[in-house]
Amino acid sequence: MSLPTTLHGLFINGQWSAGPEHLRVINPSTEALLTTVNGGDAGAVDQAVTAATAAFKHWSQTTGAERGAILRKIAAGVQGAREQLMYLQSSNNGKPLFEAAIDVDDVVATFEYYAGLAEGLDAKQDSPVELPTDDFSARLRREPCGVVGLIVPWNFPMVTTAWKLAPALAAGCCVVLKPSEVTPLPELELAAIIARSGLPQGVFNLVCGTGLAVGAPLSADPRIAKISFTGSNAVGVQVMQRAAETVKGVSLELGGKSSLLVLADADLELAVEVACGGGFFNAGQMCSATSRVLVADELADEFLLRLKARAEAIRVADPFEPDVEMGALVNQAQYQRVLGHIDRGLSAGAKLICGGNRPADLPRGYFLQPTIFTDVPQGSALWCEEIFGPVICVRSFASESEAIALANDSQFGLVASVVTRNAEAADRVANALQAGLVWINAPQVIFAQTAWGGYKQSSIGRELGPWGLQAFQEIKHVIRAI
Repeated sequence: MSLPTTLHGLFINGQWSAGPEHLRVINPSTEALLTTVNGGDAGAVDQAVTAATAAFKHWSQTTGAERGAILRKIAAGVQGAREQLMYLQSSNNGKPLFEAAIDVDDVVATFEYYAGLAEGLDAKQDSPVELPTDDFSARLRREPCGVVGLIVPWNFPMVTTAWKLAPALAAGCCVVLKPSEVTPLPELELAAIIARSGLPQGVFNLVCGTGLAVGAPLSADPRIAKISFTGSNAVGVQVMQRAAETVKGVSLELGGKSSLLVLADADLELAVEVACGGGFFNAGQMCSATSRVLVADELADEFLLRLKARAEAIRVADPFEPDVEMGALVNQAQYQRVLGHIDRGLSAGAKLICGGNRPADLPRGYFLQPTIFTDVPQGSALWCEEIFGPVICVRSFASESEAIALANDSQFGLVASVVTRNAEAADRVANALQAGLVWINAPQVIFAQTAWGGYKQSSIGRELGPWGLQAFQEIKHVIRAI
């Protein structure tokens, strides 16, 4: 395996080039320099938006079938480069190879799904609208919203890109993509695949760089019709403020502090596996992490014993090691941030059950043991704020209503999980939870056909499913006098 075919961080109007910024790309498992990528600035953003604006005149007029055919080529290209893309994700992001494989397969499925939706658009265009009078006729058109800016994070390279890029292209939009400066390598390889797919020049553009150098001018550019951003709430607010200056559309997928509810009749073995998957997959670096685990009083002691034993048995190691279950955090800044949360939790009086430190056999790399707390004060940062690391807080409850109240007592509302043998209770609790997606007795499986997004401060808008496509479309009605 090797680094991407190009380390130029700009792909504008069909051409690769080097920008003025120098982005150091680190392997989080070794702390070694992988390479340096040449990133862009406001000037590069201006060039990319100019190219996309020119290309939109033609691309917006293509048929859905034409766009769908190109999306299928992208999916096939990703499938053909599966091993290389897995290698780049694990090297640059620190996640185990099995997690990287899931990500690549998700990218393929997403492009295939939106290829199908694109191919179905032509038959639905200009659909008649029933009116309460015979004096007029009306028809409905769904048209691409324009040139869009896509800003994606480092925790799931390529996946969040596919969730935005595939529906944007399917809708007929032209794109300027800003990948995370922390994990540009898999994104650059994906961009190279897209560049070979047959897209006309200027339809897809990529500008690597920091949020200040690239994200800010992209969000503020008046020619951008919409910004779709995934990342932290703090940065999401800044994106929204800049977008508001030119009244452009905004989709935001932000933070979470989600709950797993283990009801009194739950299968304990299943509950422990769901808890570990929800808290420690991708080293807990997920907006969907179910980092608040709520357990019925009568199960709490036994559940905690089993959860502790399972967490301590998780093999934390280099992502290329055999049987590894959890890799490194993405970089030093994130590593120190999570350690800071742990220290503040201890200072607030939380009880550390296990973890909280670097594994003894890993002196280098941003590795952290799976960490479990109990007795966490309900108003503390550890309980209320998104940690984005392998840290779970466990609390017991006396009744179903108490569990629901605890789960809903949050500024976030992205996802939730429920484990119970009672189907009626599962549905009742799922319906009461203020979350955009609820899993029942299931790991955090995600399908392109179902929406992604949440309530409260977790999201504005939805990704995936037909809603992901609609996010990049404008609605036009044409009314005619008869």
